[in-house]
Amino acid sequence: MTVRLIDATRRWFLGLLAAALLALPAAAQPQPALPHSDLVIETAKGPQHFTVELASNDESRARGLMFRQSMAPDAGMLFDFGQEQMASFWMRNTLIPLDMLFIRADGTILNIHQRAIPHDETGINSDGPVRAVLELNGGTVTRLGIRAGDRVLHAIFGDSPAAKR
Repeated sequence: MTVRLIDATRRWFLGLLAAALLALPAAAQPQPALPHSDLVIETAKGPQHFTVELASNDESRARGLMFRQSMAPDAGMLFDFGQEQMASFWMRNTLIPLDMLFIRADGTILNIHQRAIPHDETGINSDGPVRAVLELNGGTVTRLGIRAGDRVLHAIFGDSPAAKR
């Protein structure tokens, strides 16, 4: 019986150690490079220019901006779903506050969630089907006057933002 208890304890400990080692690299490893592209938001204050990373597959969308400690003021991440669908996000393992723009297939902003709280696991949802979600630094929406109904220009919406420079 003592041998069984030692074996069971050893298996439990090794399992726990393996789980810890597998979880560590995800947070510690740098994220794989994603494609970058130009994006413009047409606002009442004029065009606002960003360079965005494009998260267009399940892996990159699941990872998002997790574990990032900062982001340039004119940067963001564009989550492309390829078609319109309901979208829900949370801030687990996200270290910086974010503004989330939920964007229809025609490039219009459906709804905005401002200053999402780091590490918060509360769902942040689109108000209807969207083609994409744009994450920007928290406070950007207020600073630049971005509103629901504004238009986002990007290749995934059939627009060329470079023409707006």
